[in-house]
Amino acid sequence: MTVASRKAGREGAEASIERRGRGRPPARTDVETRAIIFDAARHEFAGSGFAATSMDSVAKRAGVSTKTLYRLIPNKAALFEAMVTNRMDRFVSVVRLRACDGSDVEAALREALLVCADLMLDGEVIALQRMLLAEGDKFPDIAETFYRGAMQRTVATLAKWLRTQRERGLIKLEDVDAAAGMLLGMLAFEPQRAVMFGHKAAPTRNELEMRARDCAALFLQGCAATRRHS
Repeated sequence: MTVASRKAGREGAEASIERRGRGRPPARTDVETRAIIFDAARHEFAGSGFAATSMDSVAKRAGVSTKTLYRLIPNKAALFEAMVTNRMDRFVSVVRLRACDGSDVEAALREALLVCADLMLDGEVIALQRMLLAEGDKFPDIAETFYRGAMQRTVATLAKWLRTQRERGLIKLEDVDAAAGMLLGMLAFEPQRAVMFGHKAAPTRNELEMRARDCAALFLQGCAATRRHS
């Protein structure tokens, strides 16, 4: 083999390696991998229930190895709690951004309630509640996790939003925590139960927007700082 042919072969091999390197997808961070795992876990828990869901099935749906899954999350109970916490962290961050600037408290409340409706009336979230009703006696820890980490935190988040509007003089309320619970009940109770008992599908986006609008208007008729005159 001549020097020229050896040089050409070497350059060809280097070019092939460079092409493969360029085509290799970048490695995911642990944060990105956890987000994928939480999404897969939500699907698995909602579809199969807590008892029937395994770490292997979550890893398979997420497209990661079980070794990677166990490195990031030690067991199924921890996975359920981390999934709930992750979803609620995102919910709280969005509601915090919906603070009213003082120009239109009804529009601001409507937006905040729509975020709450997106969470509470999501088909998979309702399926998780159905699962907890069926399996909560066998797995009281996960029922407590959901109640404390999702349900109570949702009420607390909306209560904090209402408290901010009260401090700005936009609404009049004595007990913002009780008011937040009442408002969320008005928003979600009926459609949530209709889905859980199989009478209706999960609400569409348009239906959620209409319900948030109606609940905001109805609520503010009783707590507006300044009454509107017809």
